[in-house]
Order: sequence, then structure tokens, then C-alpha cells
Amino acid sequence: AGGSALDAAERGVMVTEAAVTNRSVGLTGYPDRDGIVTLDACIMDGDGRAGSVSFVQGIKHPVALARKVIDQTPHVMMVGKGAEQYARELGIEQLANTLPPDVQKAWEDWKRTAKYQPVINIENHDTIGLVLMDASGRMAGACTTSGLAWKMHGRVGASQIIGAGLYVDNEVGAATCTGVGEYE
Repeated sequence: AGGSALDAAERGVMVTEAAVTNRSVGLTGYPDRDGIVTLDACIMDGDGRAGSVSFVQGIKHPVALARKVIDQTPHVMMVGKGAEQYARELGIEQLANTLPPDVQKAWEDWKRTAKYQPVINIENHDTIGLVLMDASGRMAGACTTSGLAWKMHGRVGASQIIGAGLYVDNEVGAATCTGVGEYE
């Protein structure tokens, strides 16, 4: 509709981040082994500008925070408590890290055996990645995830790492990927 590719990439993945039935992206995703949902996201334009956040909690739209990293800081990546503090300073919406009832039950069921075996394609993880081109031929992309279910608290994957989970170059192309970061 004449908007920028970067705006479209951000808004596009925000749909999935906000989906209350989604269990792999956003605050309603499966938690780590301590019952805490941690989020990662990145966004990049075709000129090489990129922003990323990792290991953030309670951020409704981590991709929006990653976008602020591009637009308002000299940095590429912010993590954890520092990124959350920056989100508060910006007034980015933060919510309680409360598990939906079905996710709470799944976590409690998992705790009975507490076996963490990150096997590729067992459907305990996923990510949404979006790459696109606007009407003027400029590309952008975004990637967001809540990571592996039942991971150790503090573990982060590769989805939000520029060049691993997402890369965009107007001259060459764009790609995004998902999987188990330890095996990518």
C-alpha cells in the first residue's frame, strides 16, 4: 500500500506475536524449564540496518523493541534486563509473564519427567520469519520467537542473530530461517 518494507516486516510479525493461541512466538509461547517465557526478535532492512533483542521478558512485541534499536540507538543487539529497561524508557507495552492455562498444564506435565532433549522437528519450537519487498523494490525482514520449549533459563538460539536467523541485502536477496540453534 505504498508503505516501507521495514514497516511491513515489523507489523507483519506483530500479528503472530500477539496471537493468543500461538505457542511458539510471543508471550503465549512455551516457557523455559523454570516456567519463564523469554523472547528474541530481529529486524533488518536491505541497506544493512539491523536491530535485535534477545532474552527479554514481558515485552508484548519484541520486534517493536528491535526496531527501536535500529532507529534510536547506535547498537545492533540488546539483551535481557538492559533491553527491558530500554523498553520501559520508551513506553513499549510490557505485560505480566503469565502462562495461559494450557501452557501452564503442559509445563507442569513436562516437569514430571523434566527431560530436555532438543531434537530437531519434534515441534517444541518454532519461529516466524518474514521477508518482503515493497513497491519500490526495497527489501526488509523480521524474525521473532519464544525459542525452544523447556530450554535452560538463559539459553538463546540463533533466530535473532543477524546473519544466522535473518539477513537482508537489496543487491543480493533476503533469507530467514528457523531450527534448533545448536544445530544450525
